[in-house]
Amino acid sequence: MTTKLLLLGAGNIGTAIAEMLGRSGDYALTIADRDLALADRVSNGVYATLAIDARDPVSLSAGLMGFDMVISACPFFLNVDIARAAKAAHAHYFDLTEDVETTRAIRALSTDASTVFMPQCGLAPGFVSVVAHDLTKRFETLKRVRMRVGALPQFPTNAFKYNLTWSTDGLINEYCNPCEVIEDGAPMEVLPLEGYEQFSLDGISYEAFNTSGGLGTLCESLAGRVDNLDYKTIRYPGHCELIRFLVNDLALNKHRDLFKAVLENAVPTTVQDVVLVFVTVSGARKGRLTQETYAKKIYNATVGQTELSAIQITTAAGVCAMVDLVRDGTLPSRGFLKQEDVPLSTFLSNRFGKHYA
Repeated sequence: MTTKLLLLGAGNIGTAIAEMLGRSGDYALTIADRDLALADRVSNGVYATLAIDARDPVSLSAGLMGFDMVISACPFFLNVDIARAAKAAHAHYFDLTEDVETTRAIRALSTDASTVFMPQCGLAPGFVSVVAHDLTKRFETLKRVRMRVGALPQFPTNAFKYNLTWSTDGLINEYCNPCEVIEDGAPMEVLPLEGYEQFSLDGISYEAFNTSGGLGTLCESLAGRVDNLDYKTIRYPGHCELIRFLVNDLALNKHRDLFKAVLENAVPTTVQDVVLVFVTVSGARKGRLTQETYAKKIYNATVGQTELSAIQITTAAGVCAMVDLVRDGTLPSRGFLKQEDVPLSTFLSNRFGKHYA
């Protein structure tokens, strides 16, 4: 049976989602965007398209009716309204948001819903929570969980040693919003761009620092079980210092529209990137303090007939796998679902999750 699926948002990640889900043969895909020409370009005449303005409740309500599933590949600030419309349309809802408050609002919507609500289905939050939670299950007691993720250019050339690879709004959110952690067993918030550290992987030096949203719901899921839990973004050395100058010294955290304009006018995009996932868990196993690490690099590649960046592949694979697991009945059919509800082996054996394997 073909599942009627609406993809809202025809940007870079929407393009990758369409490439994966559309070619699977199991989804009757409709691509929607407020810019119909953009949706038509992603469709290339293969899929149905709609003009839906996610800022307009009337447009949303009318556009979502009749669909079994809805994926939002829109900016985080549109997702609560989209989730509300999905609930009214009795459609399963998925998104990629890193925004903590947005996720809390969507969870509240799910309490009496007849369908699934699963936000944060990307890379981080998303896949990294699946990995971390799987590692924690191998320990009798937990001491520390460290989650590190980065989407980096393979060939850094500018002073930032960085290229834009996904949503600029989401990136600014990560750099400016408070970060959830667990320290000495107590959940708390810490400042972004702090907690600086350096490490090497495969002979390459990296830095990492606090950013918001990457933990997803793990603070709640591991509360009372772990002494220390944190998430940090990986960059090449020198990036954090420059971002601190923009965010703190120039106070662009208080002028986010200007911050976005600066980044998008000065920092080029690239599809020649690499995604790093580096998760370390330590704790007691058979009475001994033990550490286990998951490290993975994913590079840009051609998927189907489209060249996709590594961040497109990993983000799209994250949400497509979760959609697929709900569709085939592996996951529950209603209520709020967390990323860590999914076993790593189940995720990696999925036809879309295999992009990580």
